Amino acid sequence: MTERVRGIGMTSERTRLRMVQRLRAAGVADELVLAAMAEVPRHIFVDEALATRAYDDVSLPLGHGQTISHPLTVARMCELARGGRDLGRVLEVGTGCGYQAAVLSKLAREVFSVERIGALLELARVRILRELRLRNVRMKLADGREGLPEAAPFDAIVIAAAAPAPPPALLEQLTAGGRMVLPLGNQKQRLCLIERSPAGLIDSMLEEVNFVPLRAGTLR
Repeated sequence: MTERVRGIGMTSERTRLRMVQRLRAAGVADELVLAAMAEVPRHIFVDEALATRAYDDVSLPLGHGQTISHPLTVARMCELARGGRDLGRVLEVGTGCGYQAAVLSKLAREVFSVERIGALLELARVRILRELRLRNVRMKLADGREGLPEAAPFDAIVIAAAAPAPPPALLEQLTAGGRMVLPLGNQKQRLCLIERSPAGLIDSMLEEVNFVPLRAGTLR
């Protein structure tokens, strides 16, 4: 492990564990999720100038009009997606900097992550594959609204961008008993959990959140 990955001072493991204590106090109860948040070094996923703020409960800019979500939001979405289950295949829509994919890699056998902005995807590949050497994460430049049909079905789908309604193509890629977590809405957004049950799709609207919109197409 390199010194950059280990971190020092405000990017150290001790600072990361304090973040985890705050997540627990805020209501995150899944110990596997908390362990994943404790293990993944969030500071390597942000600009070096912002690294000392990496473990604050804030979103931070990534460039290209994108942000890295609050640690609490990441933990909450991962906890909802897992639902106390062992996860096989998981799809993440919106790789961004790669942080949430890295956390999900600790919770699932395989993580597939799609991103529409090529420059962000290349940075995420460096951090996930070269720096952290996470071999169970596969990333692709793609329109997230279409998902990844060639790798479906998925036990969980986590969408890191807001849509006015769940994309139909993604709902079709959710396995029986699977869970989708996404922000729904335009100006005012709420986190939504969708579960595929024998009786059909069951949705639950949860807390307010703030995400960038889910956009079409790709940018190389």
